[in-house]
Amino acid sequence: FQAEDGIRDCLLSRGLGDVYKRQVDSLWIVIAGILVMFMQPGFMLVETGFTRSKNSVNIVMKNFMDFSVGAVSYWAFGFALAYGGTTLGGFLAYGNFFLEGDSITYFFQVVFAATAATIVSGAVAERTKFSAYLLFQPFICGVIYPIVTHWVWSGQGWLGDLGFIDFAGSGVVHMVGGFAALAGVQIVGPRIGKYDDDGNPQVIPGSSMVAGALGVFILWFGWYGFNVGSALAAVDVNLAAIAVTTTLSAASGSITAMYTSMISGKPNVGMTLNGALAGLVGITAGCANVNNLGAVLIGLVSGVLVVYSINFLEKRGFDDAVGAISVHGICGIWGVLAVAIFDTADGLVYGGGTTLFGPQLIGILAIGAWAYGTSFLVFKVIDSTVGLRVTAEEEIAGLDASEHGTSAYGDFITKK
Repeated sequence: FQAEDGIRDCLLSRGLGDVYKRQVDSLWIVIAGILVMFMQPGFMLVETGFTRSKNSVNIVMKNFMDFSVGAVSYWAFGFALAYGGTTLGGFLAYGNFFLEGDSITYFFQVVFAATAATIVSGAVAERTKFSAYLLFQPFICGVIYPIVTHWVWSGQGWLGDLGFIDFAGSGVVHMVGGFAALAGVQIVGPRIGKYDDDGNPQVIPGSSMVAGALGVFILWFGWYGFNVGSALAAVDVNLAAIAVTTTLSAASGSITAMYTSMISGKPNVGMTLNGALAGLVGITAGCANVNNLGAVLIGLVSGVLVVYSINFLEKRGFDDAVGAISVHGICGIWGVLAVAIFDTADGLVYGGGTTLFGPQLIGILAIGAWAYGTSFLVFKVIDSTVGLRVTAEEEIAGLDASEHGTSAYGDFITKK
């Protein structure tokens, strides 16, 4: 650090300080964006591990297309709706369609857009037509997510003007993906065999908890790009503090999810893994606004919340194959609300009273309603036209065979 300060002082003395700062900041944002992009294989491993092997190729294809279709959609019109330059009442932007310039903002934001889309992929896994899912991707990456981005992060949006705080996206990214997933699960319906004749939920074991665990570790790793990268700077910013709050919340969420799952039996590996993700989602809104104790408390609540939420939704007929609605949607709500409680400047426990509750609650309602309402409409139109769900025969055979004509594991699965 002393060496870095010496270099910076030397540059400043020669009038090169601003250039130095811009270059270092830009380099960090690109690196952070690459870390977030690496979360895509993390999601892929979680989804394939938590579901049956006969659907693995389908999940691989959806995750690849989440990023590929998302990148083109966000380039063509998503960026324009988020950061186009001219705002329409703080609701959406316009201008700079088919992006020219501002490459750094595009790159860092497009990986976030793809993350929102991938959340939906896991929730509706094992029974959704690939062609139908492809139709949904441009809407979430190019319209639904960018408009929420404009509300909060553009500097022109109505939620930002209200004082709504979401540093790295508990609401902007994770609530959007979680509530879009809720709409998709509601319309596509539960998997065959998920519920018995009396409507009681049945366990459908995943193909590999090892793959699922590796995916969670990769997501945790990439999340440092997600949260620390959202500082959008590296010089004169305490990046390590954000990394620490991120770490503590994830670890705390994993611990409480494990112990909560033990109430009804032995420690559940799936719940434990989702607890870590819940802690990561919970801290994302306030990772730069809370202290270490606040991060631990946010994670502790997230871990308990995700277990009860998954069980609650499952008992009410919402078949979420990987727990995405609870991890990202419900814990996203908690993360946004937690800022009003634990923000060290204006949070409730630090003497700020209820100052932040108004903007945070309005943001929760607006983002949830927008993401759910628009996604429900898009999914409903897709279902009414091309159809959202595969046939019962195709679902039983597995989407790898019916949708892609192949298997993730070659002849072994075919012979079995």
